[in-house]
Amino acid sequence: MATQVIVLNGGSSSGKSGIVRCLQAVLRDPWLAAAVDSLIEAMPASMQTSDAGIGFAEDGGVTVGSQFRELEAAWMEGVAAMARAGARVVVDDVFLGGAASQERWRKALGGLDVLWVGVRCDGEVAAAREVARGDRARGMAALQAEAVHRGVVYDLEVDTTHTESLDCARVVAGHVT
Repeated sequence: MATQVIVLNGGSSSGKSGIVRCLQAVLRDPWLAAAVDSLIEAMPASMQTSDAGIGFAEDGGVTVGSQFRELEAAWMEGVAAMARAGARVVVDDVFLGGAASQERWRKALGGLDVLWVGVRCDGEVAAAREVARGDRARGMAALQAEAVHRGVVYDLEVDTTHTESLDCARVVAGHVT
């Protein structure tokens, strides 16, 4: 079976979005991008002021509540439905719950051919990127750099600490069937 979904998991500012753009450029067929950041942007602003939504602490910590999880589950099912309908999809996510997050995706993507990719980046390098971006709470990248990978099983891992997004994308593309 041909790869239908590529799931990239990594901490904030690890380089996932850059890899997604490069994958879209190097893969033979067209691939849609589905980013958790887009899900968050699509949610009403009230979701960021409610305990049931998603919260971003000043130290970079992230908390998620029940309403966020409900919308996230619907989004995951929607991504899976696109893949089942014939679209190839690259998911850009941050597994805040490590293995539990991957399990939610496994459930949604059941029956699809998925390539699981860990995107690693040294916490200090990711933190420097975070400061340069200016659109994240300081500390998020360092807090997530290792935590998002705990208990997660990958088919492949790439490290953007010293490797450009395009080179990482080429490695990932080499594993797409």
